[in-house]
Amino acid sequence: MKRIKLLFVLFCTVHALSAQTILPTPEVFIVNKGEYRMPGHVKVSVNDTQSYFLPFMKEVLKAQVGSSMSVSKNPDKGDIVFILDKSKADEAYELTINPKKIEIRASGEGGFFYAVQSINQLLIGNSSGKLPCAVIKDAPRYKLRSFLLDSGRQYQKVSTIKKYLDMMAMLKMNTFHWHLTEGLGWRLEIKKYPELTRKGAFVGTDAEQQGFYTQKDVKEIIRYASARNITVMPEIDMPGHAEAALAAYPQFSCFGQSPGLKKGQAFSENIFCAGKPQTMTFLKDVLNEVCELFPSNYIHVGGDEAPKGNWNRCPDCQALIKRKNLKNSEQLQAYFSADIAGYLKSKGKKAVFWDEVLNEEDYELPDNVVVHWWGYRARKEKPLFTAIKKGYEVICGTNYYTYLNFPLTPWKGYQENRTVDIRQIYEQNPSMNRDSNSLVIGMSCALWTDDNVRESMIDQRLFPRIFALAEQMWYRGQLISFEDYYKKIQQVRPYFEKLGYEYGPGLRSEVPANYSWE
Repeated sequence: MKRIKLLFVLFCTVHALSAQTILPTPEVFIVNKGEYRMPGHVKVSVNDTQSYFLPFMKEVLKAQVGSSMSVSKNPDKGDIVFILDKSKADEAYELTINPKKIEIRASGEGGFFYAVQSINQLLIGNSSGKLPCAVIKDAPRYKLRSFLLDSGRQYQKVSTIKKYLDMMAMLKMNTFHWHLTEGLGWRLEIKKYPELTRKGAFVGTDAEQQGFYTQKDVKEIIRYASARNITVMPEIDMPGHAEAALAAYPQFSCFGQSPGLKKGQAFSENIFCAGKPQTMTFLKDVLNEVCELFPSNYIHVGGDEAPKGNWNRCPDCQALIKRKNLKNSEQLQAYFSADIAGYLKSKGKKAVFWDEVLNEEDYELPDNVVVHWWGYRARKEKPLFTAIKKGYEVICGTNYYTYLNFPLTPWKGYQENRTVDIRQIYEQNPSMNRDSNSLVIGMSCALWTDDNVRESMIDQRLFPRIFALAEQMWYRGQLISFEDYYKKIQQVRPYFEKLGYEYGPGLRSEVPANYSWE
C-alpha cells in the first residue's frame, strides 16, 4: 500500500499531459463539450464493495485531487458509478465522463481496474480535478500480456519484484512470468525437498546470485500481483537448466553426479534423467507444490536448451527409449514433455513449453500444451505455424525483438547481432499483430539476466523500450508513426523517473560515447 501511495503522490508532481498520452493507447477516445469536476468527497457506487480496485481508486483520488471517498451500492447517488456489463469482453471497459458523473462499464474487475488506470492518467498534474467530458472504449488485443523476469540466474529482492508488478499494472500487463529455476539457482522453496533451496539456491558465485523465495514470500507476491489484475505464471525448467537442482539432488541426474556450470556457461548436458522413475516422481512432487501454491491456470515448464549427450550415454534413458519404442533421445524429450503435460492436465493446469517442444513434429502431445514461441532467430516462424496447425495455443515472445536484456550497443556476451533499439521493436517485432488466429492467446516480453544483469541494471534496459511492447500487447488499432509515439513516451518520462524508474537510451543515436550498461 505504501508503494501505491507513493506512486500516486508522485503523479501529482508531473506536468499535465494530454488525453492522448494514456499509455497504452485506448482504442476509442472521443472528447465532447463540457467538463466534469471531481468533488471534494467522491461517492463511488459499485455492486461489490469488496472489489480489489477500490483501494486503488481511493489512492488515486486522494493523491491526485485530495478527495476522500465513500462506497455504496446505490448507483443513483454515485459520482463515479461502476456498472457490471456482461456484454463487454474480458478486461474491456467503457468510460463515460459527463458534467454530472463518471460511468464505467465492464464485465469484471479487470476492466474496472484498467478504467481506473486511465482515469488516473487523465488526472496527472490536474489538482483541480477537472476532466473533459469524453467517452473511452477500450479492450486488449491479447488475452495474455506477459512480462518475464529471470530470477533464476540473478536473485531479486521481493521489493524489487513488487516494483515491476507496479510497472506492469501501469502498462496494463496481466501475467507475470516468473522464471524461478536455472543452472545458477533454484529459487522456489519446495517443502518436500528442502535441499533445493538450502543448497541449490546458493550455487551461483557472482553478485546477487544467491537467495530464494519462501512459500510465504511467494504468497505475498501472488497477493500483491492479484490486487493489480496480474496472474503469476511460474516457470520450473525441465529437463534442462537443471544444474542447481541436481547439485542439491544428484540422484536425479543420469550418472548420480553433482554437476556445475563453468564460468560464463549458460547450460550443459547435466539435465534431469528421463529414464529414472524416481526422477519423474521428484518432478511431479515439485509440481504438486507449485500447483498448490500458484493459482495460475498456466504452469511454464521450460523444455528448451537440453543437450542430449548424457541421455545418449545413460543406460536408464536408453532402456526407456527401447521400452517405449522411441526413435532416439530427442523423441525421449517429447515423451517426457507429454508425461509432464499429462500430469499437469490431471491437476487442471495448462502446460507451457518453449517452442522446442515441437521439434518432434510427429509426436502427439496432450491438448493442454501451450507453445511459447521464442526461437525466431534460429527457427523463424516455423514454430508458430506448426503450433497453430496442430491446434496448440501460442504465446508470442520472440527473441527478435521482445528480449529487453538485449542492450542497444554491444556489452559482454551481447554482440552487435544481439542488440535492439525501440524503433526496431516498434516497427519490426515479429510477435506483434499475430492475434488474427484465435489460438494465439498472448504476447510476452522478457528481461533475462544473462551475464549478471543485476537489479541496478534492469531499469535502463526496460525503459523506454517496454512502452513499445506494452502498446503492441494492448492497443487494437493501427499503430501511429514511430516518431509520434516516441514523443508520447518522452512526455511520461518525468513521471516514471520520479517513481524511481531509470530511463536508458531508447535509440542508438541517443547512446552517449562510452555509455555503461552496468
